[in-house]
Amino acid sequence: MSCAAPSLDRVFLDLGPLTIYWYGVIIATGAFIGLYLATREADRLGLKKDLIVDLVVFAIPIAIISARVYYVIFEWERYADGPWWNVFAVWEGGIAIHGALIGSVLTAIIYARVKRVSFWQLADIAAPSIILGQAIGRWGNFMNQEAHGEPIAESTYNSFHTYLPDFIMNQMCIDGVMYHPTFLYESVWNFAVLALLLVLRRRNPLRGEVFLSYVISYSIGRFFIEGMRTDSLYVVGNLRTAQLISVILIVGAIALIIYRRKSGMANKHYDGKKVPKNKKKKK
Repeated sequence: MSCAAPSLDRVFLDLGPLTIYWYGVIIATGAFIGLYLATREADRLGLKKDLIVDLVVFAIPIAIISARVYYVIFEWERYADGPWWNVFAVWEGGIAIHGALIGSVLTAIIYARVKRVSFWQLADIAAPSIILGQAIGRWGNFMNQEAHGEPIAESTYNSFHTYLPDFIMNQMCIDGVMYHPTFLYESVWNFAVLALLLVLRRRNPLRGEVFLSYVISYSIGRFFIEGMRTDSLYVVGNLRTAQLISVILIVGAIALIIYRRKSGMANKHYDGKKVPKNKKKKK
């Protein structure tokens, strides 16, 4: 579907030698709102807010670095011919959420051991904040006109015009072609996952299962939405990296829930209270 529309400016603020892009502003906004949500929950559970703040101080920069490293590894041909400093141009896009998750989870595991607290409790507290940050962060992709899908048909275009505001339609008109706003699909899915996790943790599930539910539910949506995108990373041939990782995460998280329940490792509720023995046996 051909189109002609003005796009939004990617630059948030231009201070001469310093240029601040909307992409970075939106990512930072998601991170700060997510931090606020996590510290509120930690306070409700009787934990010190500093425990979460200190974790975030370490986890966010490591997550950004690992997300960029992950992306560059799978897109090495794009950067191999230089200039070399393009490898560090995160503000131009090109980070992978799975890389960020790897870095942040490893950081949280080490942090939990150093602080002598439960990794699973920290992960449960952080899970809604992570998915909230992802939901908001997708709008950074929107500003960069990336993470979109295939060109849409005219009938789809007319249908979209009924439901989507003009600023989204205009931004998805790239070089005269209208594309599927897959960034929007994933953002909406992520907000739905956020609602699910907030309801789940209010029901006091077994420790670790809020985080594992996040892994499963996010990965389900990502698997299908990834199949619509045009900028996917590939393992080999037509095998999309994100889809393969999503399947592994879904299977692994389900297996871990079953194993932790049967082995007795999940012997505490989300709020830290032990599971009564008679209820534990029924599981």
